[in-house]
Amino acid sequence: MRVPGWALRWRAVRSSGPGGQNVNKVASKVELRVALACIDGLTARTGARLRLLAGARLTLGEEIVVTSALTRDQGRNLDDAVAKLQGLLVRAQALPRPRRATTPSAGAVRRRLSDKKLAGAKKRGRRVDGDEG
Repeated sequence: MRVPGWALRWRAVRSSGPGGQNVNKVASKVELRVALACIDGLTARTGARLRLLAGARLTLGEEIVVTSALTRDQGRNLDDAVAKLQGLLVRAQALPRPRRATTPSAGAVRRRLSDKKLAGAKKRGRRVDGDEG
């Protein structure tokens, strides 16, 4: 999977992150956008996993929006946003491990049944004569 450079759109916005008094003057937060249609090699299954992983970062227009306000430097925030997008794409490519059905061990079954018998005996011991259930 590859994202061409022309498909990435970014803009700098004012950050609520680190910056002190500068935070109201300097646009250091970076907002990176990429349309899903522009990602090369995106299969249907990978696209579905990417949509699921993106969650709230996916817009109605099928764009992934990644933001970064990690540092006071716009360039480093852009690098961080690109790294976040790369991580998202890598996680979407990874196939989930298939779930294998398991059966409880014989010891676990034995313990469960003996615990049930003890609980039943405890409840029977609480009964008053003539009480039915």
